[in-house]
Amino acid sequence: MITPGYIHMMARYNAWQNRSIYGAADTLTEAERQQDRGAFFDSIHGTLSHLLWGDTIWMSRFDGWEAPEVGIPDSAGFGQSWDELKAAREVADQRILDWAGRVSEDDLIGELSWYSGAMGREITKPRAMLVVQLFNHQTHHRGQVHAMLTAAGAKPDDTDIPFMKDT
Repeated sequence: MITPGYIHMMARYNAWQNRSIYGAADTLTEAERQQDRGAFFDSIHGTLSHLLWGDTIWMSRFDGWEAPEVGIPDSAGFGQSWDELKAAREVADQRILDWAGRVSEDDLIGELSWYSGAMGREITKPRAMLVVQLFNHQTHHRGQVHAMLTAAGAKPDDTDIPFMKDT
């Protein structure tokens, strides 16, 4: 289904796109980043906070990170201040890149079981599919943020993988 090369490329893409999104969001005021824009997690800040929360929960399952102490309903508040959220995002992106550099074919075999707070039950799924979910979730929510940023007048960079350096 996927390879370690795919994982490394997507980890690089994640970091590249987060730099773009956060850079564009930096051009807005705090009030503009916090403004409810009708997205599932309300604001640019809330959506980016949820995205960091999602990466953290998945990486707790894949790489032993400390799991967030809050669930999905509180994930929009996972990143406190803008500066704290930006700093935590940079650290998370580097940790995801480090993990991607260590993933082997064997790490993608088999299944992973966890308790899903969203579903309220134990779930077991193929590891490779869950790694795809990590990157799909990132892309989904960054797309929402990209749209909110554009509507607010900010200008994120291109999002196309072929335009990423060294692809």
